[in-house]
Amino acid sequence: MLDPLNLPLPGREGEEVELLKSYPANPKRLTSRSRERVRAIDVAYEADARVQDLLALLAQRRTRTAAQTPLPERSAQLVTILAAHQGEIDEELSALSRDWPLHRMPAVDRAILRLGSAEILHDTPLEGLGAVVGEYVTIARELSTEDSPKFVNALLQRIAEIRELQG
Repeated sequence: MLDPLNLPLPGREGEEVELLKSYPANPKRLTSRSRERVRAIDVAYEADARVQDLLALLAQRRTRTAAQTPLPERSAQLVTILAAHQGEIDEELSALSRDWPLHRMPAVDRAILRLGSAEILHDTPLEGLGAVVGEYVTIARELSTEDSPKFVNALLQRIAEIRELQG
C-alpha cells in the first residue's frame, strides 16, 4: 500500500516495509506571524482557484467550523488589504515580471506575491520591508517549488524598492 507521497505504509498486521525514500524534516519552524501570513495566502489561493470574490470567501473563512480553526485577525486584515488593492498589485506584478505574466505563474507563487505585495505596499513601515520580504521568501521555500524563493525574492525586492522611492 502506498500513500500520496509514495512512501510505503505498513499493513494492518504491522509487517515491515522497505523504505523507498525519505523526506527530511524541516528544522525551521514558521513563526506565528508567518503562520498568519500562510492562512491569508490560503484564502487568496482558494479565491483564485475557485474564481471567487476574495471578500466573500474571507467572510466564509472567518466563521468557525468543526474542521478548522477560525482565521486569525491578522490574516483577515491582510486579505482585506489585498482585496482593496488587488488590481493595482496585479498591474505592478505584471509590469515587474515581464516574462512571467500572472496567469503563467504557479498559483501558490501568485498568492504569495499578491499578499507580500499588499503587505509591503500598504501595511509595512519602510524600516520593516526587508523583514517582510524575508518572511515571504521563507514561506515560498516551504510551500512552493525549488525555484520559487528566488523568484519571490526578486519580485518582492522590486516592490519594496518602489515603496521606498515613494516614501
